[in-house]
Amino acid sequence: MIVVLPTYNERSNLEALVTAIGQYLVTDIVIVDDNSPDGTGELADQLSTRYPYVHVLHRPRKEGLGPAYIAGFQWALQRPYDRIIEMDCDFSHAPWDLPRLVHRSRTADLVIGSRYVPGGGTENWNARRRLISRCGNGYVRLFLGSLIRDWTGGFRCYRRGLLEKMALSTVQAKGYIFQVELAWRAVQLGAKVSELPIRFSDRVLGQSKLGWPSIIEGLMEVPKMFLRGPARR
Repeated sequence: MIVVLPTYNERSNLEALVTAIGQYLVTDIVIVDDNSPDGTGELADQLSTRYPYVHVLHRPRKEGLGPAYIAGFQWALQRPYDRIIEMDCDFSHAPWDLPRLVHRSRTADLVIGSRYVPGGGTENWNARRRLISRCGNGYVRLFLGSLIRDWTGGFRCYRRGLLEKMALSTVQAKGYIFQVELAWRAVQLGAKVSELPIRFSDRVLGQSKLGWPSIIEGLMEVPKMFLRGPARR
């Protein structure tokens, strides 16, 4: 089992999160750093020398959330991990929910920590953030259906076999819509997808990476996903 942590300017959060993950789950961690100018990559290297279960993948430049996760997933698939977890590096996803996520994966190919199923929700969000998320998920459901309530959720556990079928090298999305593309591929492949209720909290330290380029990409890419056929290896 491994947790993939994409980072860009997350020095203020990284060490505390790595420590917290280790408190709640026995797992490896791979930090995928996009050449952060704040020294996140250097801190990641220090953590990898301190903790044998921490690994670091350095990328030459910032290319977006999607390519960072794809690099981390491909790195993990080259090694014998049976489950691959993704989560944000800013404590928006609670480390203490990791055991619940992994437990649910015993009966599912993909588990999504969901804000929009009974028991789930958000905390410390302003009205703009809440509106963007609600409208974004509604827009996705308009094209891709309601099999999944939280299409954009980024707290997930994939079974190895599912990721191996996804033709990751052909994933086109760069920003947050990457989450939708992989969930849609899982649906197309007939995977069993389960949503686990979580409380999603706004970041405490650092700056949000969500901006207009990601929103515009989502508006353009979702209809294309609907029109494209299934992608698989």
